[in-house]
Amino acid sequence: MVDGKNNAQFWGRVPNCARKGNKMQKLNVLFEDNHIIVVEKMVNIPSQADKTGDIDMLTIIKDYLKEKYNKPGNVYLGLVHRLDRPVGGVMVFAKTSKAAGRLSEQVRVKDFEKKYLVVVNGKLEHMKGEFEDYLLKNEKKNMSRVVPEGTKNSKYANLEYEVLKYNEEINLSVVRVHLHTGRHHQIRVQFSSRDHSIYGDQKYGGRGHGKQIALWAYSLSFLHPVTKERMEFKVLPEINGSWKILEDIKETI
Repeated sequence: MVDGKNNAQFWGRVPNCARKGNKMQKLNVLFEDNHIIVVEKMVNIPSQADKTGDIDMLTIIKDYLKEKYNKPGNVYLGLVHRLDRPVGGVMVFAKTSKAAGRLSEQVRVKDFEKKYLVVVNGKLEHMKGEFEDYLLKNEKKNMSRVVPEGTKNSKYANLEYEVLKYNEEINLSVVRVHLHTGRHHQIRVQFSSRDHSIYGDQKYGGRGHGKQIALWAYSLSFLHPVTKERMEFKVLPEINGSWKILEDIKETI
């Protein structure tokens, strides 16, 4: 297992179209070889380019690869999975098309394990459990909601959770989530539909107006696309702001 401490870091240049002043983007590289690169995605940065035109992870990593290996022209980088823009945490990208195909197949057959930390409102009824729902995405609003099974265009969503801590004084719970399906806004929707909205999630009714959403992809496990070795990477968020609640349990996560 590799954690997020003492890893290579790179300050990637923001392209002219997205640069503000002489702004630089920091990249924390957890692992890299000829086939894959594993990094920490920063919060509020898209996984890939979107209509906002803001700097994205694909561009930042391509800049890193161009500078490190002095590569002219375009650099291949395969997007295997995504994180919502406001969410930070561990991501893997493929450096070859073969690696991209093999990692994508792991995602398809659910051999690609993603675990999250989340701070939610209230005290959950059970310390451990499973959520199973059908979700329907509203493309215009870019939101999803829980709907009855059989609803047209709905998709099955499944996750397991474990409560790590409940703070009675502020009525917030720290929860570890093992995501089995990767639906649109899945964790946010499934918890909010049960009156446990994520702290800082204004879109789905969370407390903490104006705060960073307390949802973090802290663990990623997969088979290396070439060596077939099981690899696991973990990175915790900085223990401040919405994540101050982790201070006394961070060593046990």
